[in-house]
Amino acid sequence: MRCAALVVLFACVVGTNPADAYSQFTTNGARLHWDAPRVRWMAVDRSVPGVSAGDLQAALARAFQTWQDLPTASIAFEFAGFTSAEPEDDDDLSVLGFQSHPELERVLGATSFLFDDSTGEIVEADIFFNSQFDWSTSGDPNRFDLQSVAVHEIGHFLGLGHSAIGETELRPEGGRRVLGSGAVMFPISLGRGSIADRTLLPDDIAGVSDLYPDGGFAESTGGVHGRVRHGAAPAVGAHIVAFDLRTRALVGGFALGDNGEFQILGLRPGAYVLRVEPLDDADIDSFFSLDEIAIDTNFQVTYFQRLVAVPAGGVGEAVEIVVRSK
Repeated sequence: MRCAALVVLFACVVGTNPADAYSQFTTNGARLHWDAPRVRWMAVDRSVPGVSAGDLQAALARAFQTWQDLPTASIAFEFAGFTSAEPEDDDDLSVLGFQSHPELERVLGATSFLFDDSTGEIVEADIFFNSQFDWSTSGDPNRFDLQSVAVHEIGHFLGLGHSAIGETELRPEGGRRVLGSGAVMFPISLGRGSIADRTLLPDDIAGVSDLYPDGGFAESTGGVHGRVRHGAAPAVGAHIVAFDLRTRALVGGFALGDNGEFQILGLRPGAYVLRVEPLDDADIDSFFSLDEIAIDTNFQVTYFQRLVAVPAGGVGEAVEIVVRSK
């Protein structure tokens, strides 16, 4: 789900993978994913001021192509035509289009799924873009960029959750303003006129490539793993970021195992700095269901005391990171 200024809950009843990098939707331990090599989608034949149905289809096609063009991921898409069906209809069609949701006054768009509860295979995914907002496909500084929001929502469509790589500040009137974002899948929009989210960043690429690996991705990349401890207890929900000293790329993960375990995969081999931070730059319920897990945010930002070496095709030695209370 993508929000204009305030993060709200996903519109799908799925969890997140408990000990892997990124945030990937799971059901009964299985990751949500498409099993077909080519996914068909349809566009609602409806326009809004400034965006015709044809403009909608073209912007969506470019957004899908952004994910399809990754050489390390195997997913592909096919436009199946316009439709009068609505997103969120249970009709075995994956439909994307504008809908009016005045009750969701800060929600730009949302993604919903139908999936096999035992295997995690997605059978239908729908996306709506809230027509209560002003939209553009040309980067109009006073409107939200449809293609950017579509790239984010298609990440959910593929099975990715939100990334926590970003920095915000609270607005006096409520909600948060984004100061910087290190992933298209960061939950809060960059704002009107921004087209930055048309381009995938390393965390997005690692997440989708891990879910749909291709081009020798698993063999040519590696990972880091370990646990985060707050005193004698696990620092559940701690956000760990791996910083590549060569490329300056950032890829993140969460400590969510019973003992605060984490694993970040999809990293280029080399030396990394590990940074651990509390999940306090967006509402926690944008990442996790708070009735299922208690998240620890009462600790200081902490760097692991030494560089961590990432090998190709595997993970290095396990690390233990100890954080202190604020």
